[in-house]
Amino acid sequence: MKVLMVASECAPFVKTGGLADVVGALPTALAGLDIDAQVLLPAYPPLFPHLPKGEEVARFDDLPGGPGRIVRVAAEGIKLLLLDAPQLFDRPDGIYIDGNGRDWSDNHLRFGALSMAGARIAMGAIDGYQPDVVHAHDWQASLTPVYMRMAGRDTPRSIITIHNIAFQGRFGPQVLGQLQLKTDWFHPEGLEFHGDLSFLKGALMFSDRITTVSPTYAREILTPEFGMGLDGVLRSRAGFLSGVLNGIDTDAWDPSDDATLAQTYDAKSLKGKAANRVALSERLGLDTNSDGPLFCVVSRLTGQKGLDALLDAVPHLVERGAQLAVLGTGQPELEQGFRDAAMAHPGQVATHIGYDEALSHLFQAGSDAILIPSRFEPCGLTQLYGLRYGTLPIVARTGGLADTVIDANVAAILAKAATGFVFHDVSATGIALVIDRAVEAYADQKLWQSMQRAAMRHPVSWDSSAQAYRDLYTDLVG
Repeated sequence: MKVLMVASECAPFVKTGGLADVVGALPTALAGLDIDAQVLLPAYPPLFPHLPKGEEVARFDDLPGGPGRIVRVAAEGIKLLLLDAPQLFDRPDGIYIDGNGRDWSDNHLRFGALSMAGARIAMGAIDGYQPDVVHAHDWQASLTPVYMRMAGRDTPRSIITIHNIAFQGRFGPQVLGQLQLKTDWFHPEGLEFHGDLSFLKGALMFSDRITTVSPTYAREILTPEFGMGLDGVLRSRAGFLSGVLNGIDTDAWDPSDDATLAQTYDAKSLKGKAANRVALSERLGLDTNSDGPLFCVVSRLTGQKGLDALLDAVPHLVERGAQLAVLGTGQPELEQGFRDAAMAHPGQVATHIGYDEALSHLFQAGSDAILIPSRFEPCGLTQLYGLRYGTLPIVARTGGLADTVIDANVAAILAKAATGFVFHDVSATGIALVIDRAVEAYADQKLWQSMQRAAMRHPVSWDSSAQAYRDLYTDLVG
């Protein structure tokens, strides 16, 4: 079976978040199930070195924003179809935002072009290649099924995966003509959303199936609290909606064979984890003689992630004898808040503003627990990395966090099944209470190590999720 994936980012080539990790790992997992998945991806500057190695397989002169060509190339074990349109994608700074932190003003053209190219490839634009299923990811690829329906096509079948419904691709109605969209489709039962064009709503209306990245999030987005205004649309198509839990690349994230660590380790021998804590502490200037647990945060620093509430709970964390290491970037006020916390608690709190992939591995290996107090979280990957590295996740009960972490309640502890701590109240008080639970559990090292081993045994690979997607594809093509 052939599957065309359309996405705006893909690890390890270009990444801003979990979307890239999923798009980078899923094709390899599907290959083991006899599914040929190719990824249509914009040719951003980091991908320029791959263009001369590939073969031009299609050329389009009338995409939104100008011409583009498709170059097929294999890299890092992934079959790529690169949309080479320098006027749209040869940009400095971020792939979505400029150097001033503002969205590129022509993002509607950039990702309209990606979607139109995806639709044309789906309909046979590349000689000898006809996908059975088109799998679009998030708003940036969401016009792909819309363009297919506009052309009167209901094959190949189409899927949209929502990685985060908060990002919807909303633009004023004046862009309809630029995107070559039918104006008579601009109404509440079509592309219109509160007076704007919504890329994501278009996919929700015209895709054959809708998936999101965890079963709990699939239920949550049917409600006004989590649906971000699209809950009514989703309820109308609830019979076509399902949640498929993300996995992680267990080769890239393997504490027994991770070159970025100070010392490798596994569930049978956790001693190496202590060496990583020392290495992380020395790098960040934390007290290496602390007897309490070292908590970490590896995250975008935003209100969605509940990090404002965590910041208010930092004094309590330090009072309990624990330490905190923060890695991330995001809202300026939160970046400054965690810098101030590090200055107020030298040796106990450390903050690294920015992102460093190798350092994120050391954070996971060197910490005892990872804090993820998100107000909503479609799936989350950092808790899966934490499980893999024996770094117990402390998570809010929402989305994929609720689906992947087993709370250390009495029954789970007795069954030796507990893998972390789950709480409801995302506030300074709620976080302080769950910190208390974790500190008390850490004091019982026999219990803590039992939980670490349970966490490291927990399945986090793509195996079952890839099978779920294969079943969905098979059902679609009949």
